[in-house]
Amino acid sequence: MNRSHEVEYCNLELRFDRRQIQNMIRELIQNGYSLYWNESEHHFLVSVRTGRKLLKLRFVRTLGRYRMVGDYLVRDEKLSQWLEKLINDSRGHAVVKRIHDRQVLRIENIMFGEIIRLVEVSGMEHRIIFQKRPQITVEDMVQAFRSNRAELRAGVLRLEIDYELAVLHEALANEWQDAAEASKEKLKGMRTEALLLEL
Repeated sequence: MNRSHEVEYCNLELRFDRRQIQNMIRELIQNGYSLYWNESEHHFLVSVRTGRKLLKLRFVRTLGRYRMVGDYLVRDEKLSQWLEKLINDSRGHAVVKRIHDRQVLRIENIMFGEIIRLVEVSGMEHRIIFQKRPQITVEDMVQAFRSNRAELRAGVLRLEIDYELAVLHEALANEWQDAAEASKEKLKGMRTEALLLEL
């Protein structure tokens, strides 16, 4: 293990199903790692031994799927390469800090498995090496114009506003000050949304 090699994965978020987690455990074992796992109703925890250290990979269970979340500091070069392949294959998100001799050298912002921003760090200086611009194609614009989601939401919003006005009327008629104020706040939010939808 290279003691000067460190990679910190911040705000990591990867999504898996149960079969993918089982394949991941199998792959770690085949790569020679000693590990154990623990499962509860809401969490799945995989502890991987790297030298004298224990890296705990945390998965949160939601609706039959799993999200690997958290911040991880990896000092094992082979394990960090494996984790980066996992981020790429699962089209995950992370902020990756490459550290050498306790100094951050590079910061990579990864979204959907792709580097969208690469920053080189030299002491207090930060230099953007690469930044991906959002690509909006003509096809995306045509699809946005064809989409009827705004029209559907506008119809529902009208009904919600009517209902909330009835709630406000009742609160004012009965002199329920707290309920009236809460209703006015809701209506303010609905008004903003209505302006955005150009109702």
